[in-house]
Amino acid sequence: MKVFLPQDAAARALGADAVAEALVREAKARGVALDLVRTGSRGMIWLEPLLEVNTENGRIGFGPMTPSDVATVFDAPDTHDKALGLVEDIPFLKEQTRLTFARCGVIDPLSLADYEAHGGLTGLRRALDADIVAEVTESGLRGRGGAGFPTGLKWQTVRTAEANQKYIVCNADEGDSGTFADRMILEGDPFSVIEGMAIAGLGVGATMGYVYLRSEYPDAIRVFGKALDIARAAGLLGPSVLGTGPAFDIEPRVGAGAYVCGEETSLLNSLEGKRGVVRSKPPLPALEGLFGKPTVVNNVISLATIPMIFEKGAAHYRDFGLGRSRGTIPLQIAGNVKHGGLFETAFGRPLGEIVHDIAGGTASGRPVKAVQVGGPLGAYFGPDQFDTPFGYEEFDGAGGLIGHAGIVVFDDTADMLAQARFAMEFCAVESCGKCTPCRIGAVRGVEVIDRIATGDRAAKPLLEDLCETMRDGSLCALGGFTPYPVLSALRQFPDDFAFEKDAAE
Repeated sequence: MKVFLPQDAAARALGADAVAEALVREAKARGVALDLVRTGSRGMIWLEPLLEVNTENGRIGFGPMTPSDVATVFDAPDTHDKALGLVEDIPFLKEQTRLTFARCGVIDPLSLADYEAHGGLTGLRRALDADIVAEVTESGLRGRGGAGFPTGLKWQTVRTAEANQKYIVCNADEGDSGTFADRMILEGDPFSVIEGMAIAGLGVGATMGYVYLRSEYPDAIRVFGKALDIARAAGLLGPSVLGTGPAFDIEPRVGAGAYVCGEETSLLNSLEGKRGVVRSKPPLPALEGLFGKPTVVNNVISLATIPMIFEKGAAHYRDFGLGRSRGTIPLQIAGNVKHGGLFETAFGRPLGEIVHDIAGGTASGRPVKAVQVGGPLGAYFGPDQFDTPFGYEEFDGAGGLIGHAGIVVFDDTADMLAQARFAMEFCAVESCGKCTPCRIGAVRGVEVIDRIATGDRAAKPLLEDLCETMRDGSLCALGGFTPYPVLSALRQFPDDFAFEKDAAE
């Protein structure tokens, strides 16, 4: 009997390990030979722990499982009250376009044989004889970490830079609220990141790579570290990539929990053993990055997508999407929703379709009031903006940003003044302190919002002016983007900022 159960952090937090122990005990008591494969998560968090039983017709799902549900899987799986049918036919999964996440939840993340059986290393082998940068440019891939910068252009800059050493840096410091795509890949398909970094190294002439992981992800750190050991032992990394290419190796580094180190120059300072503060630009990291050398800094999802582009071809990836937003985007749906989880889809779906049709609306059953897209620095969208297509330029035109594609839903009980205050407070706590608009502006922002909360109407234009200063004067996106949630809350939900004193005046 072959079964699959996630060892993803979300599944473990919901009791997957206890279910695994129950499976082993039950199989032993019944004398059943059990082949238990611990996978990554499929991303349907409301069904975790999701048990999958292999059958001649495909994998049958059961979930969310508890240890007490295990015995019935052996006795009467067809009538189990948590039977879900074929996993691939669950609507949330069936409606996705899984390119980057095609293997997540399917394979043993630490089996290189499994990885190759599902298309792994095909792209790297092809890349050995390809014009790598041209292929990436043709695919239209843009950075999935938030900025949306064209990946091919960044790689071309590093490739043409003259230096005796170049680096590939993977930014795995996923700190935005409501985001978990990087973690899912690192825990469920780590070889895709390794392969993507190796292709990047071949493309730009880098021989060394670093992965900057956040300390809050112990499972990802453990799984990725084991995957690196396996990759080296198999000759995927080391003195010669796959035995025929130039040298390339990867080392993991673990951050200490600073949100600002998700910004690429702060991350580079931290990697160098310095305090994690923002660097002024220019020079760009592509020209003077890690240890002053030309450096590609890409997000986990950007690098994990590269192998698929070389496996399927640039045109295959480019044919998905909308406008200048090509390919697919892993939507991370969280907050007050019925169906929270990861949904990979081509760019272009309207925000309202994502919230109501895919996420199923609110878990509370109350009307949706606001949706924050792009993490704690993302703008709030009201229902009147739900026709906005999910694309970089489209969201920018609507006063928002996609960021890392985290989507957090709030029902009509949400206090948007409190949410605006949280954004300023978050910025004040997480600021690296290098620039005045962020360091001082966020503290003053909390004070101004507190004045508004007491009914000081004159504080509203002061808040808008402060946000303008932070947006235009901050060195990095932490201070520069904090105005997005604050101003969108103020302008989209003015009733939450109106009090008795306003009415009296």
